Amino acid sequence: MPVERVQRRLAAILSADVVGYSRLMGIDEAGTLARLKTLRREIIDPMIAAHAGPMVKLMGDGALVEFASAVDAVTCAIEIQKRIREHDASSPEENRIAFRIGINVGDIIVDGDDIYGDGVNVAARPSHHARSGQLDGAQRSRLCLPF
Repeated sequence: MPVERVQRRLAAILSADVVGYSRLMGIDEAGTLARLKTLRREIIDPMIAAHAGPMVKLMGDGALVEFASAVDAVTCAIEIQKRIREHDASSPEENRIAFRIGINVGDIIVDGDDIYGDGVNVAARPSHHARSGQLDGAQRSRLCLPF
């Protein structure tokens, strides 16, 4: 019986999650969700589109985005961090929404509209090492850039 060959490609993967999401939701679920939706509509989605990175999926407080270019992924992440910080500058610090973003370039497995594999997992891992408002790139060296 022939083994089905999986579709693979090289991609720059951006993985982002909200810092302190559970705490923010515990304080104000409806307000946090409304603010997240506003950030997506006004900042995140336009930046992703401007850098040609289709959104693969949203996962509660996180997102997974694929880029054909590492430069586009990093530039997009920098702009997102900068614009969100500017957007929330007048909000009380305890209510600000901040993202940790990890980026990895690697092989991914494509299955329909979703992506899997070590390239995706590695992108998600560094975002947990970055502090609030940082961009973290992995592989063999750790890069944490404050924005």
